[in-house]
Amino acid sequence: MSVAIKICGLSEPESLRAAVTGGARYVGFVFYPPSPRSVAPAMAAELARLVPTGVRAVGLFVDPDDELLEHVTGQVPLDLIQLHGREEPRRIAAIKSRFALPVMKAIKVGGPEDLAAALEAAEVCDRLLFDAKPPPKVAALPGGNGIAFDWTLLKGRTWPRPWMLSGGLTPDNLADAVATTGASEVDVSSGVEDRPGHKDPELVRRFLQAAAGL
Repeated sequence: MSVAIKICGLSEPESLRAAVTGGARYVGFVFYPPSPRSVAPAMAAELARLVPTGVRAVGLFVDPDDELLEHVTGQVPLDLIQLHGREEPRRIAAIKSRFALPVMKAIKVGGPEDLAAALEAAEVCDRLLFDAKPPPKVAALPGGNGIAFDWTLLKGRTWPRPWMLSGGLTPDNLADAVATTGASEVDVSSGVEDRPGHKDPELVRRFLQAAAGL
């Protein structure tokens, strides 16, 4: 597969198996209770046991304190911490140092002015993830809202860290997203769900098949 895929928000064995057997390079577990994709650390630990060698387990957190990070990392064998809140560079660096895990910082994009945050984060994080800025409404989550940003904002751009594209991706628009942005890694969550928080194994397989064809 030329494009590496992360299936995020997994919470059940069936969808996780569909992800890893279909060729996903990353699987994501959400540790943010307001999200319908949130999973308890004990369940995530069980799911992590199903993750084969070569597939990286990612823990998604939103402005986490050290107590939460210790609680989760003490139970779940994570390969990467994804920060999806308003974490400033100093906090990112502190998390990376304390927990001795690589960190990926989500950059929420609504317009070209938002891309400057990527350069600041890149000074301390290991990876970047470009996601759509949440819509201005109370019910919006930090991510996983099923909306895309203007992909042309990334066209022709290079970044000092490896990066992923996220936000509103589906099996049907993946090829266009990759062609426009030049992304070599993408992250999908709501685009492979049949209802909020529930991954559809068939949609997971379709997404991975679409990636395999690129």
